[in-house]
Amino acid sequence: MSETGSARIAVLADTSLQRHVLQQALSASGYRVVLNTDPARLEVADLEGVGTDLWLVDLAQSEDCPLVDALLEWSSAPVLFGEGHAPERLSENYPRWERRLFGKLKRLVGDPSTAVGPRLEALLEEAQRPGQLALPRTLAETTALSSGEPARQVWLLAASMGGPEAVKAFLDALPGGLPVGFVYAQHIEASFEASLPQAVGRHSQWYVTQARQGDAIRCGEVVVAPIQHELGFAAGSVMQIANRGWPEPYSPSIDQMMLNLAQHFASRCGVIAFSGMGSDGSAAAAYVRRQGGKIWTQRADSCVCSSMPDSLREGGYSLLSGDPRELAQALVDHLAEQLADSLSTTPQDIP
Repeated sequence: MSETGSARIAVLADTSLQRHVLQQALSASGYRVVLNTDPARLEVADLEGVGTDLWLVDLAQSEDCPLVDALLEWSSAPVLFGEGHAPERLSENYPRWERRLFGKLKRLVGDPSTAVGPRLEALLEEAQRPGQLALPRTLAETTALSSGEPARQVWLLAASMGGPEAVKAFLDALPGGLPVGFVYAQHIEASFEASLPQAVGRHSQWYVTQARQGDAIRCGEVVVAPIQHELGFAAGSVMQIANRGWPEPYSPSIDQMMLNLAQHFASRCGVIAFSGMGSDGSAAAAYVRRQGGKIWTQRADSCVCSSMPDSLREGGYSLLSGDPRELAQALVDHLAEQLADSLSTTPQDIP
């Protein structure tokens, strides 16, 4: 592993398209590409000075390659043979191809998302208490009725690199008393799981807490998805913490969390994808939309890393984008509009 903590990857691929796709995928997921070339253009001596933590070899031609044979003999860094020709980025097969590749990379050279944890210290030391948005009168009148009650509407806050800062800014701006609950799925090392609730919730009016087996998500709270165990929902939409881990390669898996949430809450769920690496969430986005759920994304220029929300926008799944404060305002407006619609509906209006 390099001194910066971001693994260095050297790519050998014999088609320009595959090199381009691998460059984009690796960079978007936090890896540093130190070489990306056709092996036919190199001699063995050219490889000896490459400082890399892993060689990624992806060849369309199946014939023996003397350069690769030599690499296998002398390289001290592991050599990984890729997952074959990459599907189109926006195709339904691309997320599966990407998950297989990064599952192997994570086991061999580590997970770049582990760099998220140390950034929590800065959030815990932050003294500023940002201004909150105003709570509309119509929503304020329902506060006493909904606070602490099981949430009928649950939104997922999904994030990776840069996520804690973005989610904290969102919660800092969001007024308490809204008739909604949240699940917060953050790619982060398990050792930082306990400090995550305080880091993102210390200045907000939202109660940020760990998941509770057999209990419902309640209005006014943000439940942090477990890092090592899959979070689902049982009958009555109560939380179910499984004995199994999340599907590889992400912990927690935002794709799986989206599927679990949409299965139980359908049109009463939503997803906000904040700053993050990779494309976790893209594979489940179509299902969320078919179930009637909404998907919003953090605007690229406000992200530490915009790859994750970008992939949802490129796929046509995002209905709205904004910085964290703008997203908070959009949610307040959305809930106020929902309440106004429900109050204007009379029995005569119902078919």
